[in-house]
Amino acid sequence: MTEQGSGLGDDSSRRPGLEVWALEPYFGGSHKIFLDGLTQHSRHAFSLFTLPGRHWKWRMHGGALTLADRAAAAAATRVLPHAFFASDMLDLPVFLAAVEPDMRVLPTMVYFHENQLSYPLPAGAERDLGYGFKNVTTAAVADTVLFNSDYHRREFLSAAAALLQAVPDEVPLELLPEIEAKARVIPVGCDLRRFDRHRSEATGDAAAGRWGCPADGPLLLWNQRWEYDKAPGTLFAALYALKDMGVSFRLAMAGPNQGTPTAEFVEAKARLAGHLVQWGKVQGDADYASLLWAADVVVSTAVHEFFGIAVVEAIYCGCRPVLPDRLSYPELIPKEAHEDVLYREGGLVAALTRALARPRAWSEDWQRTWVGGFDWAGLRSRYDEEIQSCWDKATRIRSRRGFVR
Repeated sequence: MTEQGSGLGDDSSRRPGLEVWALEPYFGGSHKIFLDGLTQHSRHAFSLFTLPGRHWKWRMHGGALTLADRAAAAAATRVLPHAFFASDMLDLPVFLAAVEPDMRVLPTMVYFHENQLSYPLPAGAERDLGYGFKNVTTAAVADTVLFNSDYHRREFLSAAAALLQAVPDEVPLELLPEIEAKARVIPVGCDLRRFDRHRSEATGDAAAGRWGCPADGPLLLWNQRWEYDKAPGTLFAALYALKDMGVSFRLAMAGPNQGTPTAEFVEAKARLAGHLVQWGKVQGDADYASLLWAADVVVSTAVHEFFGIAVVEAIYCGCRPVLPDRLSYPELIPKEAHEDVLYREGGLVAALTRALARPRAWSEDWQRTWVGGFDWAGLRSRYDEEIQSCWDKATRIRSRRGFVR
């Protein structure tokens, strides 16, 4: 457990911060980056109760009990917090059942990075609805439910309705309007300004040819996970078509890869060898920033995206985006740019051809405004306000019931 809270941006006109205990059974990857950012930028004081980011299925089953024990141990020596802030990986009903009664009445918030009802499965896999039902019951008992995009909110409510309509009897359909009424959308906070610190160095790297020779064509970037839900096969098919058409481009396959690359990646590395300037995740913030500032176009073929941090980072650094006209992507791009940025089914090759022909078709400064609001500097107040609102509302309710902390 760690305790953090910077109070960045606080002034005497603002209300004093609250004590918040964050509960994260899967403290790794984007979950860790998000929670680190929130605790650093919030005016509220966070204490983190976390488990390592591995064995996600076991975390959803057993993480609540472990974190309940840790919270109870902390409560024995400390004043109770004003609120709990949990992620979707926590089985919140189990956590509340396992803690002491005076902790069960504290306000609770849950942030949905993803959900197990509509997360796409690999070919041949069968969905275990038990994990999705944990998400539903967690949302049901929480006081505030936060989603990282409106697409995700709508997707979750639709999937939850389908699940409840499929149960044999005693269908608790009243849960859905209750969850919807307390659901809010706040995008993931991103540390975008960190890229500005590396821009001059990145310019030098590009001039020195670190990311290939510009004469070989624009630099096309893939900075997403090398996994099935990002549909890399669709990307490779489009790149093979571009190659056959004689379109010039350099290629940076820079997303994180977990485990041994699949056969389609092995084949792509061989067939696209003459275009490659990067193969595999770029280690180090400065090196990653250097690549993003050097790249001309960023592409996604994802079949799953509840927000899209990697794409947001690339857009901020000036990469012209080529994105599917679905998932969360339409929310990231202003409507006036949809026609130039978003492609429909079957339109990827044409979209890439246009983007590579004119990677600087509009002002880089204008493009940065599309995503600049996702930086923590702009979002931290929204999180702070939601936390404060959750506490205020719960306090009014508890006061009417004769209980005040």
